[in-house]
Amino acid sequence: MKRIAILTAGGDTPALNATLYGAVQRANELGIEVFGLVKGFDGMLSERLPHVRLNPLFTTIPELDPCIGGTIIGASRRYIDRDEKETLKAVSGRLERIVIEGLMCIGGDGTINGMQPLSDLFPCTLAPKTIDNDLGLNHIDEPNEWIRETDDDGEAEYRHTMSRDDVSLSEIVNYVTPGYATAVFVVAQSIDRIRTTAESHRRIAIIEVMGRDSGYIALGAAYGQPDMILIPEVDLDYPKIVERVRHLYDLQKSAVIVIGEGVRDADGQLGAKSRSVDPAGNVIFSGAAERLAEILSQELGDDYFQKNKRHESASSAIFTRKLGHTQRGGRPILFDRFYAAQLGGKALELLISERNNHLSTLKWNENAGFTLGELSANQLRDRWGIIHAREVHPSLYDENRFQPSKLGRDYLEPIFTRAIGHEDLEVLHDTLFSPGNLVTRHQSVNVAMQKRIQYLD
Repeated sequence: MKRIAILTAGGDTPALNATLYGAVQRANELGIEVFGLVKGFDGMLSERLPHVRLNPLFTTIPELDPCIGGTIIGASRRYIDRDEKETLKAVSGRLERIVIEGLMCIGGDGTINGMQPLSDLFPCTLAPKTIDNDLGLNHIDEPNEWIRETDDDGEAEYRHTMSRDDVSLSEIVNYVTPGYATAVFVVAQSIDRIRTTAESHRRIAIIEVMGRDSGYIALGAAYGQPDMILIPEVDLDYPKIVERVRHLYDLQKSAVIVIGEGVRDADGQLGAKSRSVDPAGNVIFSGAAERLAEILSQELGDDYFQKNKRHESASSAIFTRKLGHTQRGGRPILFDRFYAAQLGGKALELLISERNNHLSTLKWNENAGFTLGELSANQLRDRWGIIHAREVHPSLYDENRFQPSKLGRDYLEPIFTRAIGHEDLEVLHDTLFSPGNLVTRHQSVNVAMQKRIQYLD
């Protein structure tokens, strides 16, 4: 295999360029040409097939910097349906015109679904990415734990019936995904800054973090030392939460609560599910923090805050902050840069070995630490062919303390103990308040990349 294509799809993460870099550097060593497909599957669907040579003369282009977040070749949430036979045929023909022999994708479950129909036509592999850390399995048999039920409207619903009370860390499939560590780094910093406002003004802060179906970012937020962590995997127990908040506020005159955006109550969703969807068809969650603030205001009541003259009303004592896309962006920290590059290189090796429809994975055990592995994408699917988001296993979270359990802390420590490098701090010191920033506008990498884009005639 002498010429391959690579694309990035789905939401952006801080580690995409690092994954690209690792794949291209490995291709340079093996004498393989790499073409970057612009804007993911969306670019493949264009008749002109916009593409970029990422390693002309087997030298990585200077724009591909693993220390810069996002992706220089762009991404989209558009995918290819396996039933669109003519579209698949057209895409294959376009790639043949530039003599592409295989495709490497960087993405999550949606990208796998978009990649799999193409894997019937030519070799395809995937390097994982997602800040939610939800691409993987708590153990290899986990897909068999899902059951399908039909609701009153005849729509299929899937429910996870966990068969095991605990897991060992060494059996977790794809221990951590690139982008997760940097997202948690941003969250922990934000908690530290928001807490001082809560303490100074005797207020309750509710910080909403990403995590549609999986509470890994909220779990990792423990590094910012929030008083309470609420994850989507555990239904909210309002009386217990109110009691804990009351205790904390009586003790320290403030409280900081982290809540995952997909948190549920016993009736379903915490007023957070909207009727709109994102471009990938996922229901958009919004308002979990605001809804929890309303509930706490109602349950605690104005008198609770007025009696000690701390606030005029409950609503004025409680504020929310949604961290949003700040978790997705910016410079990746050392852990993400290093392992994203490793996983990119591994996915390229799988491709040239024609390990079709496989993804590179990261394993961990106490003796060897982190090592690279591989997995057939079909092993992520349940019996109906669905890839479900990996959830925080119950053994990783203490729902009585609203904090990571002992095993949860053991899970996080290998990722974060040395996650930040000295160069991360040096860059902050040298560049953030550089006088040149006052006179020079940010130079977007997209300007340089636009000059490199080529098209089919």
